[in-house]
Amino acid sequence: MRFVAANSRDAMRQVREALGDDALILANRRIDEGVEILAMVESAVDAAAAESRPGRQAPVATPAAPPAPTRPQPERPEPARPEPARPQPARPQPAPYGTEPTPAAAPGGFESMSAQLLEEMRDMRSLLAREQAKREPDAGGRREQLQRVLLEAGFRLDLAQEVVAALPEELAGPGSVDEPTMAWLHRQLLMRLQGPDDEAAFMDRTGIVALIGPTGVGKTTTTAKLAARYVRRHGTRPVALVTTDSFRIGAHEQLRIYARLLDVPMYALNADQPVSDLLTRMQGKSWVIIDTVGMSQRDQRVIEQVAHLRGGASPVRLVLALNAASQAETLEEVVVRYRQAAQAAGAELTDCVITKQDEAGRLGPVLGIIMRHGLRLLFVSHGQRVPEDMSVADPDALIRQALESRVPTTDTPPGPASEPVGRSRSLLGQGRRLATLLQSLRQRLDGFREFEAVWDLLGLPPSVQQTRLETLLAAYPAHGQALGMLWGDRRRVKGERWSMPDLALNPDGHWLALPLLQHRQVAGQQARLEDVFYRLGVSVHLLVGLPDAEASRWLEQRQLTWSSLVRGSQRVDHAGERQTLSALAELAEPLDEVGCRFRGGAARLALSTLPVALTPKGNRRDAELMPVQAWFGSLRDAESGRSLASRYWVTPGRLGQEPAPLLLSQLQGDALAPLTRRAWQQLDPRELGELRPDARLLMAGGLAAVAAHLDLADDDAAMDLRAELLGLSGGRRRRRDVALLEALVQLFLVRDAIRHLGLGERETE
Repeated sequence: MRFVAANSRDAMRQVREALGDDALILANRRIDEGVEILAMVESAVDAAAAESRPGRQAPVATPAAPPAPTRPQPERPEPARPEPARPQPARPQPAPYGTEPTPAAAPGGFESMSAQLLEEMRDMRSLLAREQAKREPDAGGRREQLQRVLLEAGFRLDLAQEVVAALPEELAGPGSVDEPTMAWLHRQLLMRLQGPDDEAAFMDRTGIVALIGPTGVGKTTTTAKLAARYVRRHGTRPVALVTTDSFRIGAHEQLRIYARLLDVPMYALNADQPVSDLLTRMQGKSWVIIDTVGMSQRDQRVIEQVAHLRGGASPVRLVLALNAASQAETLEEVVVRYRQAAQAAGAELTDCVITKQDEAGRLGPVLGIIMRHGLRLLFVSHGQRVPEDMSVADPDALIRQALESRVPTTDTPPGPASEPVGRSRSLLGQGRRLATLLQSLRQRLDGFREFEAVWDLLGLPPSVQQTRLETLLAAYPAHGQALGMLWGDRRRVKGERWSMPDLALNPDGHWLALPLLQHRQVAGQQARLEDVFYRLGVSVHLLVGLPDAEASRWLEQRQLTWSSLVRGSQRVDHAGERQTLSALAELAEPLDEVGCRFRGGAARLALSTLPVALTPKGNRRDAELMPVQAWFGSLRDAESGRSLASRYWVTPGRLGQEPAPLLLSQLQGDALAPLTRRAWQQLDPRELGELRPDARLLMAGGLAAVAAHLDLADDDAAMDLRAELLGLSGGRRRRRDVALLEALVQLFLVRDAIRHLGLGERETE
């Protein structure tokens, strides 16, 4: 039914009076008489759908973007009668939820529009069902299946829930676990398992290494294997073995046999003797390996043992031996107690080796404990042969083996509601995720470390901020770090007193995380281009508007690559006539469509191009024309096909169709200004403390650059980072790029709070 009233309130009263509280609003628009609403009762959907099938009088139109139904707001009902349907002239008005404007109803055409909306409503119901499935508990879905996979592999419940919580939306749909999902799981575990940089990094570092751990984990055999590797690499002269095991019968003899076979000296040390007692006897020994006496993790003498190993001026690297065949609860207790002992003795315990891998049914328990505590896994021992049965840890192979050696179970994995380890996830788990996120961002984004350095200015006096900022920006970016520049509009951002900073692009075409402030650039367009050319080596320029006459000549003299984003009203010369670009769009040669993201959603960009000529900006109209390539971009929604926007570019004619990929990079820069503005507003100095405006703008622009980069990137690593960030912020509540921006703000605020907490603790000490 169609309802017309002077305002929305009266129209909604008519709807409620005629159709009741279960009415669904299909469309609404402004008309000359006021407001027009199209509504129907839910029970009439099926019957009306049957009437609107192809072949009936009301043909079904091609569905556009589905309008979301809205229910009437509760108001006091007043008597009103629905007006009969009649054609009304209407002014175009955007429909709810970003749908296309509803065309004015012509005589006899309202039924056709009703049929079209009916089809759209059916599509909408399917969409709502899919969205509801995402919000409901993933019973039997991929999250539960992945959690079962991890539990069957032997990983603890807290780690399994922490990993699965970050499953990207792209993989979280219904169905069984497929190859991409398992590949994602493998990457998540690999990210949490730290291995050695290489064997040389450990073997070439001189000093004393002490193997510690409970009784029976294989420390003596592992000591011999390590010594054999040292001898193979450095010879026998600089290597020595030491044992402190005076309790086990034959312990000295076992290690002495190994020492004799390796032709290296062996020294015995009582458990209560400090290592310094042997230093004078081991002059000239660069690599010393200590086999300690095995002690239960519950033995109070563990602290004394570690303290004796720390005696003397020479530092001792502690390496914890973990038995792969032990239960997870036992391994957890071993790591906790031995790390506490090391801390009490003023030492650090960050390295470990896995022993008896060949005796373990599953690798998940020991690998999960190593991940949980952030230990670095150096070697894996898998037999008694010396030195053959020990290899450098290969995290990738170990995780693959752990996932392949699962033991099926029929038990239902506990869901989030019954999670018994919430405090662990919220503290230890979140801490690991924060550290891993920051490290991944440093590795992925050029300029991210400099971006972090700007955040470090928080809390400092303004004079110190200025000095450190000047020092930082004077060397950023380094020569060769930037291949191109995405130049911001020289006008101020609407509603703000600042202009969008410029962004440098690395040789791969990705933005550097820390932007460049406009007021620090030299004056004049040609001077700016020349400055970054000689100072940074920049040879690609993405401009807003046409370059002026001087800049055009300079760019052409050096044959540099550039593109200019222009308006459709830009006049060019084609076939001897001056016309606007928008008028020439139909004459352009179409190219292939490409996928992209636009305004936070998936889109398709259709490009076409046409050779034209134009007068350089600032020249007289009768000046010599410059041959250029005009580009026409049509953006459509990837799902509905709805038209989103049009874009126009101009590039040098000598480049032909070569700059096409640059246009996509420039288009994706559309999101930067609104994101920067949103970040600027969230970085309130009243909450963060005194902050220089230029530092605040650098932080806001950097947040926008990082958020936009992660939103636009389509590789697996970016997908994983997005999922981790959105998981930390409680999931996506808005547009994805906006949600990523807010998650980054939260990440840095937590990072800054932890950093200041550490400073406060040191000041207290």
